[in-house]
Amino acid sequence: MGGEALAETFRDHKVNKAKRGKTVAEIIEERIDWMKALVRKPDGEMRPRLEAWENTASHLRRFLGARLGKTLARDVTKHDIASLSNDIVAGKFGKPSVSNARHMRKAASGLFNWAAEAGRDYVTASPCVNLPKLDPEHSRTRVLSEDEIRIFWHGQDRNDLPWGRRTRLALKFELVTMLRSRELLGAHRNELFDLDSDHPRFDVPLKRVKKRRVIQQPLSDLAVEIIREALASADQQFVFESPMYKGQPIHRKAMADALRGTKHEKNKDKTKTPGLCELLGLKPFTPHFLRRTAATLAGDLRFDDAWIAKCLDHAASKKTEQIVPTVTGKVYNHSKRMKEKRAVLAGIATELRRIIGEPAQYITAEIRLAA
Repeated sequence: MGGEALAETFRDHKVNKAKRGKTVAEIIEERIDWMKALVRKPDGEMRPRLEAWENTASHLRRFLGARLGKTLARDVTKHDIASLSNDIVAGKFGKPSVSNARHMRKAASGLFNWAAEAGRDYVTASPCVNLPKLDPEHSRTRVLSEDEIRIFWHGQDRNDLPWGRRTRLALKFELVTMLRSRELLGAHRNELFDLDSDHPRFDVPLKRVKKRRVIQQPLSDLAVEIIREALASADQQFVFESPMYKGQPIHRKAMADALRGTKHEKNKDKTKTPGLCELLGLKPFTPHFLRRTAATLAGDLRFDDAWIAKCLDHAASKKTEQIVPTVTGKVYNHSKRMKEKRAVLAGIATELRRIIGEPAQYITAEIRLAA
């Protein structure tokens, strides 16, 4: 076959492929490029269109792409998605996980709805409809006992541990403030206010908050102590600065890695740095357990559930807080409930000092108010 004939055959192949449509792998990569494209957000900053795009991309590539990547997108059926879900739950993609199956479905649904939009028309309809229901996930309920809190707290002060001091202080800070890891790890000096006053606070910008709203979190005396130790020098801008990258906060996974340990590839042999739970003889837990433990301490101190919810940046229970009209709640009522939140967090600090064997420095008026 001559050169012209080969060229014509190649062109025909490309034309036929274009007519047939794009594969799942192709639209996954196009979707990821769309998700991570920078756009201007309400606070004026340029950030990815979908800020959690990395997690979504992971579920698309690890599951949908691995199973159906070579399949034409328009040929994918709901049976394919249901079968993939079942195999994820059964452990054919690693550890059995209903959660991963649920996240895969959500990511796939977003992908195919996006692919069906006018202007793309890669598919005529999403196959992620009328799928069999997945088994319910059971919420984790474990909290640290007083003995575990004591071991955990004093264990962070040991000098023989392989994890950085600021990472260990960040773990303490999550227990004391009830903030999420992502919210506190990026703490910058200019987000801290009135540390020398009776009403110190930490303002978390919306770009780090799960619900994309600014959090004004009161700081207890115990939280301020942690901040002062972590801010080791006057020119340090991030409270929990990375020991490896000066001028940057520690990595968002640092706290979780410190608790569970990490595996490393070295000379083709896997080596592991043991986690704090293993080193301290504690049953494994994640940073999120610290938030739950703090909330439980507050509940045991008889604080109102609505107050605790505010500290966690959760929606308050309708049973414990009066429902206000939508316009009032979204536009006019911007109260951060600072007095109630400060009472809860001060109460937790006092309770923690009792548990770990340190005398409380003072009992605030807010705590007496809540009693």
